[in-house]
Amino acid sequence: MKAGILAAGLGSRLTQGGITVPKPLVEVAGDTLIGRVIREAAAAGATSVAVITTPVHPEVAACLRRHSWPVPLSVLEWNSPHSLASLLALRPYLDEPFLLSTVDAVLAPGALAAFAAQARRRDGLGALGLTRQIDDDKPLYVALGEDGRIQSLGKGRSPWITAGCYFFAPRVFDYEAAARKRGLGALRQFLAFLVEAGETLWGLDVGPAVDVDHPEDIARAAALLAGGRAQA
Repeated sequence: MKAGILAAGLGSRLTQGGITVPKPLVEVAGDTLIGRVIREAAAAGATSVAVITTPVHPEVAACLRRHSWPVPLSVLEWNSPHSLASLLALRPYLDEPFLLSTVDAVLAPGALAAFAAQARRRDGLGALGLTRQIDDDKPLYVALGEDGRIQSLGKGRSPWITAGCYFFAPRVFDYEAAARKRGLGALRQFLAFLVEAGETLWGLDVGPAVDVDHPEDIARAAALLAGGRAQA
């Protein structure tokens, strides 16, 4: 299993809130967001990690290359136009089943490893980490069947939303041409398209999660890491 991390966004909402460092380098409970995801992916069994960052913040790539990590790390700097393009850009690095995470998704310690272990036992195209903690600015609601298969995404409210972590078989990239033909840009649009295309995607509960988009999310994420739950 390999791992990919999407870290090419500009973090504009953090910047507007007075945070001056790039989002991947924001510290939560003594570790950067990007550092924590890399270490959690390694603990989950990833044999290598590929990260896409933006050249707008070259200090992120410089930091990644300067430090040593528990697994081999590849860094791609690219002005990605959207989240789906970021995933597709990592295709050369993800040629076997892979774990995928956004850089700003903070889960309880060990939750990513538990998710990966469950996902690797499932059939189908992959799995999405889900949470009942609906506090995202733009939550992606997920409708689940009784067996845990995802029935639809983004078609009305439900008890579940995506938590920023995913697991895919490499054939997910077989849908690249179709996605480009349809003009899909957001990862959420791509996920919905996969379900509509008849692919099996499982929804797996990863517990509480914090999406670090605003300065106040930093304290909430730290509380989650300290006690396994986020502040309201």
